[in-house]
Amino acid sequence: MSTYGYYRLAVVTPRVRVADVSFNVEELVQCTKAAAKGGAHVVACPELCLTGASCGDLFFQPRLQQAALRGLTHFAAETARLNVVVLLGMPLVVGTALFNVAVVVQRGRVLGVVPKSEVPCHRAAGEARWFRPARELSGVSEVALPGFGEVPLGTNLLFSDGGDLVFCVEVGDDARSVMPPSSAGVLQGACVVFNLSAEYEQAGGASKRRALVKQQSARCMAVYAMSSAGVGESTQDGVCSGHSLVAENGRIVAESACFEQKGSLTYADVDVQRLAYVRMGESSFNDCRARLALPPYRRVVLSRLDGCCDLSYAWLPPRPFVPAEEEMEERCEEILSMQAAALARRVQHSHARTMVIGISGGLDSTLALMVCARVCKLLEISPESILAVTMPGFGTTGRTYRNAVEMIRLVGASFKEINIKEACLLHFRDLDFDPSLRTNTYENVQARERTKILMNLANKTGGMVVGTGDLSEVALGWSTYNGDHMSMYGVNCDVPKSLIRSLLAYEAASCGKELAATLQDVIDTPVSPELLPPAEDGTMDQKTEDILGPYDIHDFLLYHFIKYGAEPTKLRVLAQTAFAGEYSEELIGRTLEMFLRRFFTQQFKRSCVPDGPKVGSVALSPRADWCMPSDACATEWKP
Repeated sequence: MSTYGYYRLAVVTPRVRVADVSFNVEELVQCTKAAAKGGAHVVACPELCLTGASCGDLFFQPRLQQAALRGLTHFAAETARLNVVVLLGMPLVVGTALFNVAVVVQRGRVLGVVPKSEVPCHRAAGEARWFRPARELSGVSEVALPGFGEVPLGTNLLFSDGGDLVFCVEVGDDARSVMPPSSAGVLQGACVVFNLSAEYEQAGGASKRRALVKQQSARCMAVYAMSSAGVGESTQDGVCSGHSLVAENGRIVAESACFEQKGSLTYADVDVQRLAYVRMGESSFNDCRARLALPPYRRVVLSRLDGCCDLSYAWLPPRPFVPAEEEMEERCEEILSMQAAALARRVQHSHARTMVIGISGGLDSTLALMVCARVCKLLEISPESILAVTMPGFGTTGRTYRNAVEMIRLVGASFKEINIKEACLLHFRDLDFDPSLRTNTYENVQARERTKILMNLANKTGGMVVGTGDLSEVALGWSTYNGDHMSMYGVNCDVPKSLIRSLLAYEAASCGKELAATLQDVIDTPVSPELLPPAEDGTMDQKTEDILGPYDIHDFLLYHFIKYGAEPTKLRVLAQTAFAGEYSEELIGRTLEMFLRRFFTQQFKRSCVPDGPKVGSVALSPRADWCMPSDACATEWKP
């Protein structure tokens, strides 16, 4: 069995000699052995790789056709001891017609043959000159192969190892048709699609191919693996690039270089369990399956594939909420624009004259302030309509206070300072509470005092309170109920802590030197609610991540728990893989326990959070994104 739904796929571009079947088979055997040694469960080779895809009219020659059959037999025998599934492309005569087919081989047996559906004829020497499309096999469901007996034949074949893996196959131009065969295959249960391809490269072809594979994998909520013929093909009228790639639910997770002279072997560890989870919650997938009259599919049972891959080739970035470097600027601008547009609409709708915001000098309130500044530009109003309030308390340090005051000045917002110490001490007396006790009461009185001030200032100025709490805090319930938990619009509600630093760094890169320096110092400041008194030297003594564990780990766990339904043991393995060398396994284990405990016990806070804009694929709004009873038990999720 695979590890937690992970299978290792290998897409191969072997060295090929046109019409030299013996050479090609030996290359394919060596590639298969190398892939098996590398832990691959399934190996996909290119279209017509047994003969070469550019044989032209030689495809009609019985000599080449028979050589391909002998080559298939030899390949099966040479790889019979390997528990790996191999997909090969070859020409095959069925009846009186020639077909371009993919052959599925495992442990010396041919388990199925899938013919190409879309045979192009857009040029004089198009494939239709030699091959017939799959539709002409209507009524034929098996083919006799020498040495293998009657083998299932058709485009309606699903291959399953009896575990999580179910795949279907299409060939070359099938992927470019209006309705690719793989669309029907995934609706019938396939989670992985293999495409055996051989096409001449064109300028810009790689980017188009990449987009095609990404889009089909996203549309089908599947893994899409394409193996492509390489430079060994004939260059009489073009050149093949050997561009092989694997996409998982809209994301490229593995890709080979183009024009490799020695061929290529590219691995990808893909999680098919997560695809089943995504499909289960996606109504469009299940509605489409119920609506369409799909032809019956036949399931071919494979030998059970050996477990576990070590996830060396899995897409497991330690900070999945943070955009990739090449997308960073575009994504940051997009997120900030969504936040600003949402808040601007709420300001307009409520006729708010001010945006009231508490500024602590920490990450969250700084991001909210930057969003408010953007709103002023969008609505063409003065930044003085931002009422930025600092509320020093018992734990406020000089560093955060200075940063708060400096940011407010540089943004041009209206400034107000209200020290909350006296009010809190008075309330402690009302409660008959000893302030030397550093309990939740000591901390929460301060948080609620600040929220009360902001709410009343909003009433006084005809404004609205802009909330600063982020997605990480919402997930962990790291807020005071009816304190910083509450606002009139939570602009950061869908932005996790690990992403906020990237957003502020992006803002810093485009603003003045003074503000950029202040933003960078905010980024470098440890996360803290600053509710407990500082150390004797005035530095921050209360650090959130010392209590909860690193936010980077929490955000990783949140992403895989909510988006893909990963169970606790799997979460631990994924986090250990993603953070190997960065955080210890012991720390990851403790953080996982903290995450699960707080996530379940703090739902009551999420059940009544303020409105706020969704900006990503993981969100916890009780109105649209995460519906969970506040009394749910975490017993079944104990790690």
